[in-house]
Amino acid sequence: MFKRWVEKFSNDVAIDLGTATTLLFVRGQGIVLNEPSIVAVHDPDRSVVAVGHEAKAMLGRTPGNLHVIRPLKDGVIADFDITQRMLGNFISQTQQRDRTILRPRVVLGVPWGITQVERRAVREAALQAGARGVYVVEDPVAAAIGAGLPIQKPGGNVIVDIGGGTTEVAVLSLGGVVKCRSVRIAGDTMDEAILQYVRKQYSLLIGERRAEEIKITLGSAYPEEGDPHTMEVKGRDLVDGIPKVVVVAEREIREALRDAVLTIVETVRTCLEQAPPELAADIVDTGIVIAGGGGLLRGLDRLLAREIQLPVAVAKDPMSCVALGLGRVLDDFELLEKVALPA
Repeated sequence: MFKRWVEKFSNDVAIDLGTATTLLFVRGQGIVLNEPSIVAVHDPDRSVVAVGHEAKAMLGRTPGNLHVIRPLKDGVIADFDITQRMLGNFISQTQQRDRTILRPRVVLGVPWGITQVERRAVREAALQAGARGVYVVEDPVAAAIGAGLPIQKPGGNVIVDIGGGTTEVAVLSLGGVVKCRSVRIAGDTMDEAILQYVRKQYSLLIGERRAEEIKITLGSAYPEEGDPHTMEVKGRDLVDGIPKVVVVAEREIREALRDAVLTIVETVRTCLEQAPPELAADIVDTGIVIAGGGGLLRGLDRLLAREIQLPVAVAKDPMSCVALGLGRVLDDFELLEKVALPA
């Protein structure tokens, strides 16, 4: 009875706190917020000017007294104070809608292999942002649950979670991680590779936002049939310093992303080589599932299937897998007790 009363007056929240994007899942409502993990700060007093999409729009366009900050690096907190204020802003947005009495209980996704110090920092940031209680779940576990994999059963499942800062490849069984490999090559690395390619090949300086747009429009890991796609790219000429426009082809961007993609493929291979024989036998049938924003890179599933010689599928909604998985955990207290990391 008490538990039902508490749930009635509290909007519990699941948070996928990612390097590039933060998603919030509210119990009973689903995903209600999807914002870039970016904060614009006024320099003299470190006051927050903008958060999320509004802050991202300021990237590369700020005057000297404003800084645009990514408070998370490689999935962990790099700037505690700014992370806490960003979380507080996001959580308050979800709570204002229903004017709840109690502060929310929060379930947070964190990278696999996070240290105890980093875990404590994440918990403390959420508590200071307004949570009444914080539970921490590893991202690969949450992503697998969100992708619909039966990880609680005694069988092998593989999830490849490609986020903004890290790629995590995990073999899961009986509700936990059996083997996992993590590499700091992911979406942000791909953006940087595109930026450097355009700079070197065309002597054109572009920003992070433009590099991301190119990745979304032209990025691919495997050649596709049909006419090659091209895109106009605007930036500053490094030779004469004036703005100019160049046309970039899909095959060029695929070449720019080649090293990052091959590193991800090798990480998958290494993780599978370490899997116990019984689980390896299961994986032959269950295959590999790709989650995270990197799962949207065209042709990545085809390249992985060719190189690893196993069935590969992209999750239905790869970007939301971790948030959806955390949401399911939030609704099922028994499952939460099984998969949450110790305090």
